Amino acid sequence: MSSKIIWFNKNLSIADLTITPNTMGIALGMKWYELGDDFLKISMPVDERTKQPYGLLHGGASCALAETAGSVASYFVLDPSKFICVGLEINANHLRAVKDGIVIATAKALHLGSTTHVWDIKIHDERERLVCVSRLTVAILRSRNI
Repeated sequence: MSSKIIWFNKNLSIADLTITPNTMGIALGMKWYELGDDFLKISMPVDERTKQPYGLLHGGASCALAETAGSVASYFVLDPSKFICVGLEINANHLRAVKDGIVIATAKALHLGSTTHVWDIKIHDERERLVCVSRLTVAILRSRNI
C-alpha cells in the first residue's frame, strides 16, 4: 500500500535534512534516521547527555526528541515562504526504561490543518520495543516575511 506524500517539496529526501547548529538537537546528539512519504524518523543516543541521575533515559530528553521530530515534520509540510510552525502542546507517556544505545522517534501526522498540526510520535529502542508515546500539537502561523 503506498502512502500519499505529505511534504511540500515532493522530492524531499533524507539528504536534505540537517540538525541546525547550536541547537538542542546538536547538544543531545540527534541525527536524522529515515524519511518516508508520510513519516519522519530521528535518532538520539542514550548517554551522559540524555540520562537522568538513575542512569536511565531522561523523560525530558524523550520530549525534546519527540518535539524535534514533530516540529521539523510540520516545517516540511508547509510552504516555508508563507508559514512557520511552533510547538503548542506536547505530552508523553514513558513506557520503558532505556539505559544505553539509541532511541528512534517516528513522527506521523494525525491532523494537518490550516492552523494546527497534530503529530503522533512513537519512540522505540534498538530492539524496536516501545519506549515512549507522545502527541505534539503545532501551531501554524503566517510568516512575518510575506
